[in-house]
Amino acid sequence: MKLENYHAQQEMQNIIKLREMLKTLPQFAVGYFRSLGDQTAALTRLAYAYDLRIFFKFLAEEIFDNTSVCSISTDDMRRVESDHIEEFMEYLSYYVPAENPDAPHTNTSLGKSRKLAAVRGLFKYLYRKKLIPANPAELVAFPKINEKAITTLEVNEIAKLLDEVDSGENLTERQKIFHERTKIRDAAIITLLLGTGMRVSECVGLDIRDIDFEVNGLRVTRKGGDEMILYFGDEVEAALCAHLEIREDSDPIEGHENALFLSLQNRRITDRAVQKMVKKYASLITQLKNISPHKLRSTFGTQLYAETGDIYLVANVLGHADVNTTRKHYAKMDDTYRRKAANAVRLRE
Repeated sequence: MKLENYHAQQEMQNIIKLREMLKTLPQFAVGYFRSLGDQTAALTRLAYAYDLRIFFKFLAEEIFDNTSVCSISTDDMRRVESDHIEEFMEYLSYYVPAENPDAPHTNTSLGKSRKLAAVRGLFKYLYRKKLIPANPAELVAFPKINEKAITTLEVNEIAKLLDEVDSGENLTERQKIFHERTKIRDAAIITLLLGTGMRVSECVGLDIRDIDFEVNGLRVTRKGGDEMILYFGDEVEAALCAHLEIREDSDPIEGHENALFLSLQNRRITDRAVQKMVKKYASLITQLKNISPHKLRSTFGTQLYAETGDIYLVANVLGHADVNTTRKHYAKMDDTYRRKAANAVRLRE
């Protein structure tokens, strides 16, 4: 498949996956997902479909006497009560899929919340379309989610991470062989993630033509498909320039000619490959922190907020649609600023 527009192709692939998934769900679910078409990305709808498939399988096996999922009708959905949905939430704590009995599944409170959100969306649609007389999902409360502290790298850890990428000193002998071929690319990717706070999906989706060194800006496609210019500093510029020098000597396979970052197979690098690469280097400089590309994004956000104190700027640069999302993640830093404010005003000289 020719990847002239990476993000458009990803969207198309997810649409195709969603269409295949819908063939395994009740017929009325098709209308629900069609109603979401202009509001959500295909990847989001696909995630909803996976979650609802679990719900429908639960109904088919536990509530509707082992009927098939595809045969569930809106008449059946009228029989679903809030108690059934609460039973489903308990079921999610531990269940064994019939198609894979050797792989039991568990869900944290966060996983349960996501699935309940999908179920609520479905029942809201059915009620709005007058296909059911009431909405039992509204009566089911979301599970309490214990907030975790943000994991970020300290300034000295950032320096150690970048030094490790440059040197590869603590890698295994086998890893060092590959390191010689990828260290400049790896340094560019990690510097870019740390220096802009972009998502890993935005990073791997970059094309060479998305860079403008005249303004030191990058054109990225954010969640939902919106384009935005992210600006970068001197360290990111140096890392990108070094990478582009070796990138010019690459021989990408057909359809991947525009990709900024390539794998050793000369294909556009994948999200998974970047995640593994970050973990490989980060594990060498800290054993206590599980560092992922998202943690590098959090590190950038934390540093930007510490330098500016501007939560709206952080929200904008990180691409958060709602500033309250940003505020929730950086609430403890807000508290630090408030403590400083207590001694900022002198009442007596």
